[in-house]
Amino acid sequence: MFCRTNSVYPKTIKMKYGKIETAIDSFRNGLNCAQSVLTAYSDDYKIDNKTALAISCGFGAGMGRLQETCGAVTGSFMILGIYNCREYSDNQERKEKTYSMIQRFTDEFKSIHGAIDCKTLLKCDLRSEEGQSKMRSKNLQVIVCEKCISDSINIIEELVG
Repeated sequence: MFCRTNSVYPKTIKMKYGKIETAIDSFRNGLNCAQSVLTAYSDDYKIDNKTALAISCGFGAGMGRLQETCGAVTGSFMILGIYNCREYSDNQERKEKTYSMIQRFTDEFKSIHGAIDCKTLLKCDLRSEEGQSKMRSKNLQVIVCEKCISDSINIIEELVG
């Protein structure tokens, strides 16, 4: 079973908390949600931080503020791909394992949040001034985005742990 709240962490609490704390701190300091998740794993997977930031730059706010798949989710998909590329040498096996993990990740994320698309999660249109204003006034970055980031990391840890 996946950890859903801070009160049910197993032995990996320090590892999870460290990654979540790192990702949230990065997010609060200007990285988008995808960048925050991906760079939380830079050291573990020996990913150059500059490259990780560049690759994930366009994936925030549901991919370029289109509010499609949540950036925390796409950042997680990147991590799952990197993980499997290090675990398996055969490309077909890499793909199958990655696709399977992405499907499991998505099912768990949806069971927690009800959706994986940014627009549904935030319930506002970030492409409009009104939507961006709502995002700020309702503190949705903290209430929704940070929760999506931390839940994504918890799910990743369950899948790769």
